[in-house]
Amino acid sequence: MASVNKVFLVGNLTRDPELRYTPNGAAVCDLGVATNRYYTTKDGDRREEATFIDVTVWNRQAENCCQYLKKGQPVHVEGFLKMDTWDDKTTGEKRSKLKVEAERVQFLGKRGDDGGGGGMPSQDDDYAPSAREPRRPATESRGPANGPPRSTPTPSNSPSRRPATEDEEDIPF
Repeated sequence: MASVNKVFLVGNLTRDPELRYTPNGAAVCDLGVATNRYYTTKDGDRREEATFIDVTVWNRQAENCCQYLKKGQPVHVEGFLKMDTWDDKTTGEKRSKLKVEAERVQFLGKRGDDGGGGGMPSQDDDYAPSAREPRRPATESRGPANGPPRSTPTPSNSPSRRPATEDEEDIPF
Protein backbone atom coordinates (compact mmCIF):
# COMPACT_ATOMS: atom_id res chain seq x y z
CA MET A 1 0.00 0.00 0.00
CA ALA A 2 1.25 3.48 -0.85
CA SER A 3 1.86 6.05 1.86
CA VAL A 4 1.86 9.84 1.83
CA ASN A 5 3.66 12.21 4.18
CA LYS A 6 2.73 15.74 3.08
CA VAL A 7 1.85 18.76 5.25
CA PHE A 8 0.36 22.14 4.31
CA LEU A 9 0.15 24.75 7.07
CA VAL A 10 -1.00 28.35 7.12
CA GLY A 11 -0.42 30.19 10.35
CA ASN A 12 1.48 32.90 12.18
CA LEU A 13 5.02 32.76 13.53
CA THR A 14 5.10 32.40 17.32
CA ARG A 15 8.68 33.66 17.62
CA ASP A 16 11.42 35.24 15.55
CA PRO A 17 13.22 32.74 13.30
CA GLU A 18 16.42 31.25 14.73
CA LEU A 19 19.27 30.63 12.29
CA ARG A 20 22.26 28.36 12.87
CA TYR A 21 24.74 26.47 10.71
CA THR A 22 25.72 22.80 10.71
CA PRO A 23 29.43 21.86 10.90
CA ASN A 24 29.26 21.30 7.12
CA GLY A 25 28.06 24.90 6.63
CA ALA A 26 24.38 24.21 5.83
CA ALA A 27 21.98 26.87 7.13
CA VAL A 28 19.16 25.67 9.41
CA CYS A 29 16.29 27.88 10.55
CA ASP A 30 13.79 26.92 13.25
CA LEU A 31 10.31 28.43 13.03
CA GLY A 32 7.39 28.18 15.44
CA VAL A 33 4.02 28.31 13.66
CA ALA A 34 0.60 28.59 15.30
CA THR A 35 -2.48 27.43 13.43
CA ASN A 36 -6.10 27.86 14.51
CA ARG A 37 -8.96 25.43 14.05
CA TYR A 38 -12.54 26.56 14.54
CA TYR A 39 -15.32 24.12 15.35
CA THR A 40 -18.80 23.97 16.86
CA THR A 41 -19.58 21.81 19.89
CA LYS A 42 -22.67 19.61 20.28
CA ASP A 43 -24.24 22.46 22.28
CA GLY A 44 -23.74 24.89 19.37
CA ASP A 45 -20.89 26.83 20.97
CA ARG A 46 -18.23 28.03 18.54
CA ARG A 47 -14.71 27.16 19.75
CA GLU A 48 -11.17 27.87 18.62
CA GLU A 49 -8.25 25.52 19.12
CA ALA A 50 -4.64 26.62 18.59
CA THR A 51 -1.92 24.17 17.58
CA PHE A 52 1.76 25.05 17.85
CA ILE A 53 4.11 23.39 15.37
CA ASP A 54 7.91 23.44 15.13
CA VAL A 55 9.19 23.78 11.56
CA THR A 56 12.74 23.28 10.27
CA VAL A 57 13.89 25.04 7.09
CA TRP A 58 17.21 24.35 5.34
CA ASN A 59 19.83 26.08 3.15
CA ARG A 60 19.18 29.34 1.27
CA GLN A 61 15.50 29.21 2.13
CA ALA A 62 16.48 29.15 5.84
CA GLU A 63 18.61 32.27 5.42
CA ASN A 64 15.77 34.08 3.62
CA CYS A 65 13.30 33.16 6.36
CA CYS A 66 15.63 34.51 9.01
CA GLN A 67 16.25 37.70 7.03
CA TYR A 68 12.65 38.56 6.12
CA LEU A 69 10.37 36.99 8.74
CA LYS A 70 9.59 37.99 12.31
CA LYS A 71 7.20 37.00 15.06
CA GLY A 72 3.52 37.39 14.18
CA GLN A 73 3.88 37.24 10.40
CA PRO A 74 1.67 34.83 8.45
CA VAL A 75 3.35 32.05 6.45
CA HIS A 76 2.40 29.08 4.30
CA VAL A 77 4.57 26.01 4.90
CA GLU A 78 4.68 22.96 2.66
CA GLY A 79 6.66 19.98 3.86
CA PHE A 80 6.56 16.61 5.59
CA LEU A 81 6.37 15.22 9.11
CA LYS A 82 9.58 14.00 10.72
CA MET A 83 10.25 12.45 14.13
CA ASP A 84 12.98 14.31 16.01
CA THR A 85 14.68 12.21 18.73
CA TRP A 86 17.34 13.15 21.29
CA ASP A 87 18.67 12.32 24.75
CA ASP A 88 17.51 14.67 27.52
CA LYS A 89 20.65 16.28 29.01
CA THR A 90 19.22 16.55 32.53
CA THR A 91 17.53 13.16 32.91
CA GLY A 92 19.35 11.11 30.26
CA GLU A 93 16.00 9.84 28.94
CA LYS A 94 15.22 9.44 25.26
CA ARG A 95 12.88 12.19 24.04
CA SER A 96 11.06 12.62 20.75
CA LYS A 97 8.83 15.14 19.03
CA LEU A 98 6.98 15.23 15.74
CA LYS A 99 7.90 18.29 13.67
CA VAL A 100 7.60 19.57 10.10
CA GLU A 101 10.54 19.66 7.71
CA ALA A 102 9.78 22.45 5.24
CA GLU A 103 10.19 21.99 1.51
CA ARG A 104 8.74 25.42 0.75
CA VAL A 105 7.94 28.50 2.84
CA GLN A 106 5.88 31.32 1.38
CA PHE A 107 5.56 34.72 3.04
CA LEU A 108 1.94 35.85 3.25
CA GLY A 109 0.33 39.21 3.97
CA LYS A 110 1.14 42.59 2.53
CA ARG A 111 4.45 44.40 2.43
CA GLY A 112 4.70 46.91 5.23
CA ASP A 113 2.07 45.22 7.41
CA ASP A 114 3.20 44.24 10.88
CA GLY A 115 1.83 40.76 10.30
CA GLY A 116 2.77 40.28 6.67
CA GLY A 117 5.67 39.73 4.42
CA GLY A 118 4.07 39.54 1.00
CA GLY A 119 5.88 41.11 -1.89
CA MET A 120 9.15 39.70 -0.63
CA PRO A 121 11.08 37.12 -2.60
CA SER A 122 9.37 33.77 -3.00
CA GLN A 123 10.86 31.11 -0.80
CA ASP A 124 10.65 28.29 -3.34
CA ASP A 125 14.45 28.26 -3.84
CA ASP A 126 15.64 24.76 -4.69
CA TYR A 127 12.10 23.44 -4.96
CA ALA A 128 10.70 25.75 -7.60
CA PRO A 129 10.55 24.37 -11.12
CA SER A 130 12.04 27.65 -12.37
CA ALA A 131 15.10 27.04 -10.19
CA ARG A 132 15.64 23.57 -11.69
CA GLU A 133 14.64 24.15 -15.29
CA PRO A 134 15.53 26.99 -17.65
CA ARG A 135 12.65 29.20 -18.64
CA ARG A 136 11.16 28.45 -22.01
CA PRO A 137 10.01 31.26 -24.25
CA ALA A 138 6.29 31.71 -24.68
CA THR A 139 4.92 30.31 -27.91
CA GLU A 140 1.71 32.31 -27.81
CA SER A 141 0.81 35.84 -26.85
CA ARG A 142 -2.39 37.78 -26.79
CA GLY A 143 -3.29 40.03 -29.65
CA PRO A 144 -4.31 43.68 -29.28
CA ALA A 145 -6.89 44.40 -26.58
CA ASN A 146 -6.68 40.84 -25.22
CA GLY A 147 -7.91 39.39 -28.50
CA PRO A 148 -7.42 35.83 -29.58
CA PRO A 149 -3.98 34.28 -29.16
CA ARG A 150 -1.56 34.63 -32.02
CA SER A 151 1.51 32.56 -32.69
CA THR A 152 4.89 34.14 -32.22
CA PRO A 153 8.12 32.53 -33.34
CA THR A 154 10.39 31.11 -30.70
CA PRO A 155 14.01 32.31 -30.72
CA SER A 156 15.21 29.00 -32.21
CA ASN A 157 13.13 29.40 -35.39
CA SER A 158 13.31 33.17 -35.70
CA PRO A 159 14.61 34.16 -39.17
CA SER A 160 16.57 37.16 -37.82
CA ARG A 161 18.61 35.08 -35.35
CA ARG A 162 22.21 34.52 -36.43
CA PRO A 163 24.23 31.50 -35.35
CA ALA A 164 26.45 31.94 -32.30
CA THR A 165 30.20 32.09 -32.77
CA GLU A 166 32.60 29.88 -30.80
CA ASP A 167 33.45 32.73 -28.39
CA GLU A 168 29.79 33.47 -27.67
CA GLU A 169 29.00 29.85 -26.83
CA ASP A 170 31.44 29.96 -23.91
CA ILE A 171 29.70 32.92 -22.26
CA PRO A 172 27.74 31.62 -19.25
CA PHE A 173 24.87 34.10 -19.59
